[in-house]
Formats: sequence, C-alpha cells, structure tokens
Amino acid sequence: MNRHLLLLSLCQGLFLTNNVTFIAINGLVGLALAPVGWMATLPITGYVLGAALSAMPVSRMQARIGRQRSFQIGLLVAMASAASCAAAVSYGSFWLLVASTLVAGFYSANAALYRFAGPELVPAAFKEKAISLVLAGGIIGAFIGPNLASATRTLLPVQFAGAYLALIVVAGIALLAVSAIRFPAHVPPPPGSDGGRPLAELARQPVFVVAVMAAALGYGVMNLLMAATPIAMQQCKHPFDSAALVLEWHVLGMFVPSFFTGHLIKRFGALPIMGVGVLLNLVCVAVALSGVDLMQFLVALFVLGVGWNFLYTGGSTLLTQAYKPLEKNRAQGAMDFCVFSTMAVSSFASGALVTTQGWTLLNLGSLAPIALVGCALLWLARQHRPRLPDPAQAPR
Repeated sequence: MNRHLLLLSLCQGLFLTNNVTFIAINGLVGLALAPVGWMATLPITGYVLGAALSAMPVSRMQARIGRQRSFQIGLLVAMASAASCAAAVSYGSFWLLVASTLVAGFYSANAALYRFAGPELVPAAFKEKAISLVLAGGIIGAFIGPNLASATRTLLPVQFAGAYLALIVVAGIALLAVSAIRFPAHVPPPPGSDGGRPLAELARQPVFVVAVMAAALGYGVMNLLMAATPIAMQQCKHPFDSAALVLEWHVLGMFVPSFFTGHLIKRFGALPIMGVGVLLNLVCVAVALSGVDLMQFLVALFVLGVGWNFLYTGGSTLLTQAYKPLEKNRAQGAMDFCVFSTMAVSSFASGALVTTQGWTLLNLGSLAPIALVGCALLWLARQHRPRLPDPAQAPR
C-alpha cells in the first residue's frame, strides 16, 4: 500500500457511496414516480445501461488521454447527473430521472476501471493484492452510502432530493483525491502503431471467456437480488432504515474480504476462490428462501456480497492473464461492457420480477446463472489440468 494506491482506494469508496445510495433510493423513487409498478427499477437499469454503453468509449478515451483525465471527466459527469436527479425528483419527472441515471453511467464506466489502475501503481508481483486493496475501499461506501441515504432523504421538502444533492459533494471529494494521484506517465500510441491482437482473437481464449463470464454473471446475480431488496423489504412491511441496514451489511460483505482476497488468490489461485464464490451464492439463495424476517434478508445479502467479491476479484485477476500491456484497454473495456450489459438486464428484471412474481421466484431464477458460472469454472479447470503421460507411449 502506498499513498497513491490509498487515494485510489478512497476514490473506489466514494464511488461505492454513490452506487449504494443509488441502489437504496432509486428503486423506491422509481416506485413512487413510475407509471406502473414493474417499471420501478428503470432508474437503476438506466444507470447500468449507461455504463454498458460507455464502457468501450471510456476504454478508448483512456487509451488516448490517460487514466487521470478520464477519471476526472467521469467525476464531473457524476456531479452534473446527481444535480439532474435532484431536479427530476423535485419536479416529479420519472423519465428525467431515468435519463439522468443513464448519463450517470458514464461515471460508473470510468470508476469501474479503478481496480485495473491499481496494479499500475505497484510492482508487478503485487497486482493481485493491488486489485483487492482498491476494491477494499468500497467499505467506505458500506458505511457512508446507506447512512447518507437515511440522513438526507428528508433534508429537503421533496423526499430523497437531498440525497442526490449530497452525492455532488461526494463526487467533488473524489475529484480532489483522483487529481492528487500520480499515475504512470501516459504515452498515447502513435498513429498506425500495432495495438496488439484484435478483440475477437482475445475473446477466443478460454481464460478470457471464463473471466468475463464469472465477473458478468456474478455481478448480474448480485445486482438482481440487491436491487430488488429495498422493494421486497417494503412489501414485507420493513421500514426504510432496516433496508438501509441490510444494504450496509451487504456492501460490507462485498468489500471487507478484499483485505485478504488478493492473498488467497495468490496462494490458492483464482479458480478455487471463484468456486467458493459460487458456493456462497448458493448459500445466499438458500437463506433468502428460508423466510422474510430482517435477519434472513441481512444474512442472505451479506453472504451474497462475499460471494460477489470472490467472483469479481478472481475474474478481474484472471483477465490479466489474457492480454498484453498494449491490449489492456481493449480487454478491460470488453469485460466491463459485458458486466454492465448483464447488470442492465438483471436490474430491469429485478423490478419486474419482484413486483409481479415475488421474492421467492426471483431467488429461484438466480440459480440458473449461478450454475452456469460453476460449470464454466469446472471446464476451465479441466482445460488447465496437466495431462499425465500415456504409459504406452513411455520409452522402454
């Protein structure tokens, strides 16, 4: 850990503060403003859809202008979109809220690359730990996000308008922090230079396929259940403060393990740790199906967070084996495009399913992508298994 990695971890924490606040309030604001109930999570869908649409352009922008300037532009967009969200709530405009969160996705696409910028600030031998430590900054969001949403939701006459305005301050602090980081000097590729293998060739590698699948589906399942939780808890007559508490523990589960996930991956390898992540997702579903008391919501979401951490950190680390330095922006942008596209589908599905089919069927539906990730990990493990020599072919 050095000063620049610490500041980047702080930026990750402030990014998660924005995310957790969005998750805590966007579904409820959407439920209040949407023309029909199943559209309640469209503001959350807009956020991740905006990130999916921005993922590849952001990766190209970082290749041209460097990490720091791209991160700064993303934070300026975050401030503008938060102000627009506050205006949308104040005027009761559902579609302005959706459009504002769509624009905010540009910030999300930028900040998602913090984890890949971390290894550039440390020696190569510590890349697993750098990714993990940057993600550990999300603990800040675990404490600040839900409490910020609770403390500011009635700050202004229109409920939740104050929470969106508070996010402008959060992004402003992150802008100061990212401006103080000394990233490696950016050298844009000269015109006509070899940019490495095309994306189609990168995507044919088994390691690339499994890394992207695990990160995307792991994030999709997590987002499916997390986005629906405040609505499901409201349907079960739990107060908003209880939903905020559950989200706080969920985000702690997402990021507290980051202090040791990097060590575990370095010792045991990415695939075994990702396999544990799949098992934890199954435990989450089992607990969620056991009842709808506060403690069951809390335990299920906490375990879900830990499972996500193992899959996402492991997948991000695994991806670094699939590209050369010249290909990093292309590969990282492709992974995040897949992650955010999957999240867009899952966030929309969460609102539609939880309001029409209920919490139980939502959890049962999540078993299919969890099983798919488990099968993909087993397949890659078999691909990498060393083959024993055939005794019949041994020299006599």
